[in-house]
Amino acid sequence: MNCSPPLTILIADDETPARNRLRELLSKIDNIEILGEAKNGKEVLTLFEETQAKVLLLDIRMPQIDGIEAAMHLQKIGSPPPVIIFTTAFDGYAVQAFEINAVDYLLKPIRLERLQSALVKARALIPSQLEAIKVLRPTRSHFSVNERGRFILVPLIDVIYLRAELKYTTIRTKEREYLIDDSLTSIEQEFGSQFLRLHRNCLVAVTSILGYEKKFNDEGEYHWEVILKDIPETLSVSRRQFHLLKELKI
Repeated sequence: MNCSPPLTILIADDETPARNRLRELLSKIDNIEILGEAKNGKEVLTLFEETQAKVLLLDIRMPQIDGIEAAMHLQKIGSPPPVIIFTTAFDGYAVQAFEINAVDYLLKPIRLERLQSALVKARALIPSQLEAIKVLRPTRSHFSVNERGRFILVPLIDVIYLRAELKYTTIRTKEREYLIDDSLTSIEQEFGSQFLRLHRNCLVAVTSILGYEKKFNDEGEYHWEVILKDIPETLSVSRRQFHLLKELKI
C-alpha cells in the first residue's frame, strides 16, 4: 500500500480535448491528485498561488500568457518552484532543444507510458534552463511583481518607465508604481527597442514619449527632459543619450 501523499497536479491547455486527454491519462496513474485546470497562463498562475501544486502540465501555445512565460513567472511565486512538464505539438528543432536543455516535455498526442515516465523524472525548471530556451518564444508580455504576499502581473504595454533604485527597479504605470528585482540591463536586453535608455538609471517606453523640452537651472545651465503621455512627470535625459531621443523624430 502506498502511504506517501498524492502527487498534486495542475493541467494547463487552451484546448478542452487536450485537457480531457490528460485528465483521462492521469486517472490511470496511482497516487495522483488533480487540483485544477487552466485555459491560459494567467489562469495557471492564479491556480498555482491557490493550490501550490507540485507538478504543472503546461501547454506551450496558449493565449494571453504562454507556457514558457508562465514557467518564468512561476519561478518567482513558488518556494520551491513547481516541477514543470511542457506539453507540445512541436517536433524537430523545438523538441531537440528541450532535450538538450533537460526540460521535460510531452509530445502530443500524449501516451500513457510517456506521461508516467515524465512524472517520475520531472524536475523543477531552473532559471538557467529558462534562459537556454528563451530563443523558442518571444519576450515576456508581463512583468511579475511580488507585493506583500500577493503575486501581480503588470502588462508590458502599461509600463511608462522603469527606474533603478538601490536593489530594486521601479515600474511606473499610469495608475501606480511597482517594485521588481529585474535589472535595467536585463530588461533592456530582453525588450530591445521597446524601451529607450535615458540615463544609467532609467528606461522609458518609446510609445510613452510625447516629446522633450529644455530646462534651465538658476545658473542658466540647461538639460533635456522627456514629456510623457498619461502622467505629469518628466524624466531627465543625459547628454550622452540625447541623440537617441532626437533620432526618434517625435
